[in-house]
Amino acid sequence: MSPIRFSTSSLKEGRWYEYLIRFVLGGAATVFTGLISSRYGAVIGGVFLAFPAIFCASATLIEKHEIRRKREAGLAGKRRGQMAAAVDAAGAALGALGMLAFAVGFSMLIPRGNIPAVFVGASLAWLTIAVAAWYVRRKMRSTRTVKEPSGSTDSRTR
Repeated sequence: MSPIRFSTSSLKEGRWYEYLIRFVLGGAATVFTGLISSRYGAVIGGVFLAFPAIFCASATLIEKHEIRRKREAGLAGKRRGQMAAAVDAAGAALGALGMLAFAVGFSMLIPRGNIPAVFVGASLAWLTIAVAAWYVRRKMRSTRTVKEPSGSTDSRTR
């Protein structure tokens, strides 16, 4: 299993206006959440806050980048673009599980009153659930078996 690592190499692939689109859409989602929270209260606003603010923009941009890369190599790339966007969507879903753990942990610990300790505890819940979900997904993908017509099985690890 490869370790989780941080890489800035993908930042070079984007164009300035794509980052502007992400910034604007992320800001608009945050403002929208604030308006909902002001109108309907923090509980309802918090549900919308769990929405990954730049997911919509990033999914389409990831697909576009993959298609462009494949076209430069002389291939169509549409399927590859869709698959790359699907991986990003899976990551967003795992992150949302982590944010849900944060919200539940925070709401359970806040009656105790020590805000810094509550924040640390909820953050640890987020980290634990997000990493555990990533690990489980990774394990499920690496051990998935697909039956072939001859009856044998082939372990897929894409």
